[in-house]
Amino acid sequence: MPNRTTERRTLLVVANRAPVTYEDGVARRGGGGLVTALAGLIAHHDVTWIASAMSDDDRAIAAERGGSFEETTRDGHAYRLRLVAHDLPAYALFYNVVANPTLWFLQHRLPLRPLGPEFREAWDKGYVPVNEAFAAATLEELERQPDAAVLFHDYHLYLAPAAVRSARPDVVSSHFIHIPWPDPDAWSPLPPDLTAAIHAGLLANDVVGFHTDRWRRAFLACADRFVPGGVGSTRVVAHPIGVDADEFERRADDPVVLERQAEIDAWRPEQLIVRVDRVDPSKNVVRGFEAFGLLLDRHPELHGRVGFLALLAPSREDVPEYVEYAAEIEAAAAAVNERFARDDWTPVELDIADDFPRSLAGYKEFDVLLVNAVYDGLNLVAKEAVLLNTRDGALVLSENAGAVEEIGEWAVTVDPFDVPGQADALYEALKLPVGERRRRAEAIRAHVRAHDIREWIDAQLTDLDAVRSGA
Repeated sequence: MPNRTTERRTLLVVANRAPVTYEDGVARRGGGGLVTALAGLIAHHDVTWIASAMSDDDRAIAAERGGSFEETTRDGHAYRLRLVAHDLPAYALFYNVVANPTLWFLQHRLPLRPLGPEFREAWDKGYVPVNEAFAAATLEELERQPDAAVLFHDYHLYLAPAAVRSARPDVVSSHFIHIPWPDPDAWSPLPPDLTAAIHAGLLANDVVGFHTDRWRRAFLACADRFVPGGVGSTRVVAHPIGVDADEFERRADDPVVLERQAEIDAWRPEQLIVRVDRVDPSKNVVRGFEAFGLLLDRHPELHGRVGFLALLAPSREDVPEYVEYAAEIEAAAAAVNERFARDDWTPVELDIADDFPRSLAGYKEFDVLLVNAVYDGLNLVAKEAVLLNTRDGALVLSENAGAVEEIGEWAVTVDPFDVPGQADALYEALKLPVGERRRRAEAIRAHVRAHDIREWIDAQLTDLDAVRSGA
């Protein structure tokens, strides 16, 4: 089958986050996995990316350049960027009340704050108008490029597709959800009309995509319950996202990465457990430290021989739940160190910083990688880290991470809520024979290289082509 990314086409990518953000008028690469994942689209297609103007500098650039303007990636690929400057109070309600501490928490099955009248107000005055602004911007870009296909992304934009479809019934659109989709009963905390609006908004697309068949099946069950007629003619698909293996392998020997790797080598004991995550309750960091403490309690022979390096990126520091969880993480790490540390050995090294080179260095250095997310749409760390690892390290992987469907057979899988079980899994991973570790690591690396980011992009374009052809 030909590589469909070589067939150039016109695309509108609609996502909350842009590929770049601006500081003092200078474009810098935006954060988040979505930006990295979709870089291939910009390289091979005529892309207009519609996103929120998230900073003061973003808004200033948008005003100066008329909202929509040409931009270039660091690799020299041109695309059009449209920054939507939302009303600031509305965006705060959209992002800090509805999208993150509610939809994110609900879909990851985390405890929700009570949803009182203030939540309805945040929905009406925040989530709805921000989605309407995205829809309006999309429609304006469709006036300029009427044959473009529209690719919506993630939980920020559940309502925008229906608004676009209402104005442009002929549009071809898809919506990819990068986070888990829970079973119907999990939606009960949300007012029923809002649950119905979310599902109807997604089903206004021609294609709705998820990373795993598990999330796809859950969405089908929800659509049957919440939308008259179920999914109707919408195609609901599962395409697990991959990584750009060549790019990651090139970056592994960057001088800054090598410097961070030397720092890790200077600290590491005989064996090293590593985790690389954001500071997010869904990542289950506290239970990971508790499991490590239990491992040390059960196995005194590991004292001084095993360390735990936690490389965490700050996240959503304006959301109270995230601030509270950061404090819990620090307390959990300190508790292990207070109990077990000695003059020549600190069991846990906790680093909370925006330092991607150190994350790559951690990927290279682990003997055991812990990915124990409560729930995760996929979890690219499990793929990226094993790809770059130089020690044939073992993977301990949550059974609720989407990646388990692809690479779980080569991992030590765990129930993310079972702390004693995670302690047992860490011990099993540390004690795996060298040959078995190598066999598993090589299998994961081969899978990651064979099913890369290009395959994921091609699958989505194939879906859109099928819609256009009526296949």
